[in-house]
Amino acid sequence: MTEPELDAVFLSLASTSRRQMLDIVRLMPGCTVGYVADHFEMSRIGVLKHLNTLEEAGLIISSKHGRERSLFMNAAPLQLIHERWSDDYSEFWASRLTQLKYAVEKREG
Repeated sequence: MTEPELDAVFLSLASTSRRQMLDIVRLMPGCTVGYVADHFEMSRIGVLKHLNTLEEAGLIISSKHGRERSLFMNAAPLQLIHERWSDDYSEFWASRLTQLKYAVEKREG
């Protein structure tokens, strides 16, 4: 994931409304823009702007059917972010735990 792509994901998740919209889409795959808009007290245009930001960040995929857009969450960008940092940390902690295990075994032996 490039730095601009990473920035787009973090910027899109910085908004409480967008996080709530992403939760709605995650819980109701294939829902419409109207369905999402019904959960907010903002204009449909405002909801569309937020959804477009999520789509530009790759967090939402939409499929147009006539006048309606079906929305689906794409978890891949979140997984890439998770792997970027958690893999480094898990390696660090696994190494530390191994060192602790050897130290304890050395004391017992």
